[in-house]
Amino acid sequence: MTDDTKQVESLLPYDRWTEEAMREVALRALEHAGEHGLPGEHHFYVTFRTDRPGVAIPNHLKVRYPEEMTIVLQHQFWDLKVNREKDFITAGLSFGGVPATLVIPISAITAFWDPYVRVGLRFPSAETEPMAANGEAESAATLLPATPEPEAERPEPEGPAQVVSLDAFRRRPARD
Repeated sequence: MTDDTKQVESLLPYDRWTEEAMREVALRALEHAGEHGLPGEHHFYVTFRTDRPGVAIPNHLKVRYPEEMTIVLQHQFWDLKVNREKDFITAGLSFGGVPATLVIPISAITAFWDPYVRVGLRFPSAETEPMAANGEAESAATLLPATPEPEAERPEPEGPAQVVSLDAFRRRPARD
């Protein structure tokens, strides 16, 4: 008996095109917030690789988060900009009361999440793929689940911006 449902390898780069389109959604949201502020209750969690070339963050954060970090763009951020020509975003945040400007290459972003409307995107190429010689990575983007796994209720932050883990929003492997 033969298996007629064998997987055909595409000669078109659908994985890369999908990731580029999903990154565009995240970039448009960031650009909108940078130009107009965050509308209503929208706020963003942006996770990025701190070990990628071009990432500029304070040394104490680099030591604390040597591979990946999540920032929250909600109440206390400033000068959020997307620079498409140079392929990075910048944002001013305060860590422990000390202001800092973060420079994050777009290719270093691994996840984008707007919990107000439960829209989340994950970019596996930035998470797992080694960088190619030209600075690009290849893989498919995935839409995060519409309803993340339950987490404890959090009160609204009143102090300086906090770095948080997005583990509650990551997909879990299926159990048999």
